[in-house]
Amino acid sequence: MNIIFGPINSRRFGSSLGIDLSPALKQCNFDCLYCELAPSATVDKQSDTIDIQTIINELKEHLNENIDVITLTANGEPTLYPYLEDLILEIDKIKDKTETLILTNSASLVDKKVFNVLLKLDQVKLSLDAISPNIFKKIDRPHRSIVVEDVVQKVKDFSKVYKGKLFIEILFVHELNDTKEEIKKLNAVLLDINTSRIDLGTIDRPPAYPVMGISYKELHEASLLFDKSLPIHIASRTHAEANNSAYTKEEILNTLDKRPLTLDDINLLFDEESKKLLSELIKDGEIAKKPLGNLEFFVPKSNLERKRKK
Repeated sequence: MNIIFGPINSRRFGSSLGIDLSPALKQCNFDCLYCELAPSATVDKQSDTIDIQTIINELKEHLNENIDVITLTANGEPTLYPYLEDLILEIDKIKDKTETLILTNSASLVDKKVFNVLLKLDQVKLSLDAISPNIFKKIDRPHRSIVVEDVVQKVKDFSKVYKGKLFIEILFVHELNDTKEEIKKLNAVLLDINTSRIDLGTIDRPPAYPVMGISYKELHEASLLFDKSLPIHIASRTHAEANNSAYTKEEILNTLDKRPLTLDDINLLFDEESKKLLSELIKDGEIAKKPLGNLEFFVPKSNLERKRKK
């Protein structure tokens, strides 16, 4: 039974050592269309659990000073693990400067105990794929007890009191939550959430059900529909195809003003001549770098100064 996995070099979170809180089987309150695990009935609690000391003993064997984050995850939903609070307290005793991170679908935030437990973590990644109840049910196939309006409200509430690094993840599924109407609803909610970064992704692995992701170009176009004050990041690049478009200096500045880009984004979107123009703009001080979480974004210097004045 492999409880500890990695370390994995994650672009978003650094060197990550994972803890699988459901190594024996899938136990989840969602049965997402895009899940890489086989379809299964949803549950609202774990029936098969591992004890804390077993986890800690394995963690001690693998933990070292080069690990950036200890990531709590599961074959399913990690917040269903019944001893989560005690586990976090035990990890805190041995983690030193390494930070704790959980990857959760957000639904358990409606449970006050889970809500308060997640406040104890250094980093939290919350998923929020849809706002419309019908689309939420189609994509995430939640347990019958879960109501999306309640989940959305708790995500907002959590973001207002959480002191660590909060990340939001949206995974787009072709012809479901990638419409302008649904993105508009997501945008309205995100404007009321305090978050370090919003990761836009799509299907990168073989899904449980016959659904499709969207292209990198479509992800980029979707990112432009969100308010430019939001810290949007395009996370999925596994199957990205280079666009290699030509940009003038003015177009580069306008593009980065609308949506700051990482070097990975630029390598996919810009042709070689545009990259040279970008280098000139950086050298001239018109474009600066802005860190968000573990990523670095290129933004117009005037953009940074404008936001600093607010």
